[in-house]
Amino acid sequence: MNLKRLLVPFSSRNYRLFFSGQIVSLVGNWMTQTATVWLVYHLTGSAFWLGLVSFLGQIPIVLLAPVSGVCADRFDRMGILKLTQVCAMLQSIALAALALTQTINVNWLIALAVVQGIINAFDMPARQTIVIQLVSRREDLPGVIGLNASVFNFARLIGPGLAGLLIDSAGAGFCFLIDGVSFIPVLAALMLIRVTPYRRTEKIESVWSEFYAGLRYATGFGPIRQLILNTACFTVLGLSFGVLIPVYARDIFHGDAKLLGIMMSAIGVGAMLAALYLATRSGIKGLTKVIVSGAVTLGVALLAFAWSRNLPLTLGCLLLCGFGQVLILASTNTLVQNLVDEQKRGRVLSLYTLAMLGGWPLGNLLIGAIGDRLGPAPATALCGIASLIIAYCFHRQLPRFHLQARAALKTRVDVPSSMVE
Repeated sequence: MNLKRLLVPFSSRNYRLFFSGQIVSLVGNWMTQTATVWLVYHLTGSAFWLGLVSFLGQIPIVLLAPVSGVCADRFDRMGILKLTQVCAMLQSIALAALALTQTINVNWLIALAVVQGIINAFDMPARQTIVIQLVSRREDLPGVIGLNASVFNFARLIGPGLAGLLIDSAGAGFCFLIDGVSFIPVLAALMLIRVTPYRRTEKIESVWSEFYAGLRYATGFGPIRQLILNTACFTVLGLSFGVLIPVYARDIFHGDAKLLGIMMSAIGVGAMLAALYLATRSGIKGLTKVIVSGAVTLGVALLAFAWSRNLPLTLGCLLLCGFGQVLILASTNTLVQNLVDEQKRGRVLSLYTLAMLGGWPLGNLLIGAIGDRLGPAPATALCGIASLIIAYCFHRQLPRFHLQARAALKTRVDVPSSMVE
């Protein structure tokens, strides 16, 4: 690993501001996620309800993908980000008010999860498309995406552990309140960032016409089609094991919210290590093999986790799950960002977000139902087997993937074809 490359993106003032704002806000976000799943399971005692709340909270991403992707290509992306952060702050404050006044119930959790899903539907495409405006050279893009993933997973390491301690000592409401306050630094950072406003050259048409143009482009370009399809398969079948972690924490290991936080933080440790590894890479050469390696790591770790009843072994398996998960998703994101045509970036990344975040609720609902019927171990093992099958199928497609990518990039001056191997 070239550790010096970790510092390259920080030469940009805009990225330094973006990074500093995110690191605070994301810790609060993970505290809210941990408090939410604990409250749902505490109130219902059902793995199915865990899956249902997650499904209803993320399904707006599926339904709004046609609109959100077009908005990211049509309007000021920085303005969209500022608006979504304000709305997310208000949503967290509403959760805090309900929890602190002890009036919260599953219905409120569902309603506010749906609100957050609507916010995320517009936030994610804008956030992903603006990344390229924060760097001066395209070669630095993999490092920026890796660093963004490392910030996300550093928060995933710290946030759940803090949430577990806070839930046990003061209650879930304080987790939501801290999350609401944590949006202040990110809003301040966004106000200080100066980027050249995005200007599209394509003719503006109706929302549906533009969405279908982006869809035709994504499905017609083999490498992007394959990456989005892989992401959908992984999130539905391979990455939905997380919905069962509260079941393992309470029913298998007979723990409390603190143990849930420790288990989720173990995933964060592995995810952060993978993100830091990716942040030291230059270019996109070899990333397809990284995706395969990550999928195999995830599949083997899930099979071991499914049947482990030893807590240290379980935490080690969860660390490897987090490591494999980030190798898959961050590498895929980097490839899509480099391969996509700039004029369709927002629409294609909305489809990628749809595959990633839209696939998760379907997977959570499916794995939650299987976990309720057969138990957590068979459901987790199913995720592991699915990951290994997807890895094998993607590996079989790599020669064709590389051939099509190199052919398409021969006409692109901003991404040398030698970067894809």
